[in-house]
Amino acid sequence: MTQARLENVDLPDFGLPTSMPVIPPALYADRLRRVRERATARGYDALIIYADREHSANLAWLSGFDPRFEEALLILRPAGEPLLLTGIECVGMGRQASLPMRVELAPDLSLPGMPRPPGRPLADILVAEGIGLGASVGIAGWKALADRSWLETPAFLADTLRAAVGDDGLIENAGDLFSDPEAGLRAVNEPEQLAAMEYAACHTSEGIKRLLFGLRPGMTEQDAVRLLQWPGAPLSCHLMLASGPRATLGLLSPTDRTIERGDRFTVAYGLWGALDCRAGFVAADAADLPNGIGDYVEKLVAPYFEAVATWLEALHVGQTGGALQAIIDEQLADPFFGIFLTPGHLISLEEWLHSPIGPGSAAELRSGMVLESDVIPATGTEYFTTNLESAFALADESLRATLATDYPEMWARIGSRRSFMRDGLGIDLHPDVLPFSNLPAYLAPFLLRPEQAMTRHRT
Repeated sequence: MTQARLENVDLPDFGLPTSMPVIPPALYADRLRRVRERATARGYDALIIYADREHSANLAWLSGFDPRFEEALLILRPAGEPLLLTGIECVGMGRQASLPMRVELAPDLSLPGMPRPPGRPLADILVAEGIGLGASVGIAGWKALADRSWLETPAFLADTLRAAVGDDGLIENAGDLFSDPEAGLRAVNEPEQLAAMEYAACHTSEGIKRLLFGLRPGMTEQDAVRLLQWPGAPLSCHLMLASGPRATLGLLSPTDRTIERGDRFTVAYGLWGALDCRAGFVAADAADLPNGIGDYVEKLVAPYFEAVATWLEALHVGQTGGALQAIIDEQLADPFFGIFLTPGHLISLEEWLHSPIGPGSAAELRSGMVLESDVIPATGTEYFTTNLESAFALADESLRATLATDYPEMWARIGSRRSFMRDGLGIDLHPDVLPFSNLPAYLAPFLLRPEQAMTRHRT
């Protein structure tokens, strides 16, 4: 038996990486090979990857190129260099990508009002790439849908493709090749990608840590955001920070609202490959809370922390998504907690890739996956919420040995975090589980007393 309680905790300085990991060109070439194998096995004559500023992760993962402002298309045939189509601003970026590609200007991918120099029509490009009558083509946008006839890419692409292949051809959603939680190519990360994700997690969590330990009543929300010290790397999702009544919505961006003692407060911040989120009250103790919720820690935070700690201890390679769902369903079953979202998910370059977790899910967690401990209470009451979201990677013995040898500084940070979680917080992780955040399971419900955090004690 365990008991969660609030006490003073000495949060170590786990340090930051001394350099930014870079994905080597050879890895992009290997990814191209694997994508081609999957596309050929599916029977595709061509695979097209669509990207825009919000949904660029598939293309960025495969090529190292992500469009800025504009849209882009990658046409991938079974052999030869892929063809990248971009708008007028991104042609130069495409030619500098880590994956060798033919790059062509497609004027209609440019922003409205930009110059439209002559270019081949999309229909002519498709024919030249061998996409004609009777062809079978997969389109990967960003969402894998159960009905593959449903496409989430723009009509100009879908309509042109359907006209090109005719009634005897096939155009279908191929997003699952990348994002399926069991078999998707991006669901499992290589050592180099894991190192990049740990780098991102270090910086996002250090930003949240600076905010937690620097937050003061009288600051504006924009003042609080500056504590994050965003280093300028691409974001995994838009930055969220809100206080007072606004915090109830959770997803809002900061304003110049002044933060007051007793306010609700939430913040979420992530760079490519990482995200950390925390929520609570701008309070030093129960006396600062709104009337009637003096038992905030006992009623909401303690059982929540116990459930998430149990969830974390249940993580290991081979665990099923259904077992993880059942932990939250059982421990936070009371409707008061208002758990209605998926409790945890895979993260990649974007904040949400997919999730193997769900009622009865037989999907097994695999070595190389990175999961977010994303269990969100939505009480709909004055108790508001609490949140403990950070990234944890899974690595079997072989992958752990590779990381320890190739990334010794990273491996030392991971070991220190695991020791802290065990000895400082009472959470004993399976050897497969690698905490990436410098706030590993650190939950401070009273934001004006960040040195006080939830712990577990054996009874």
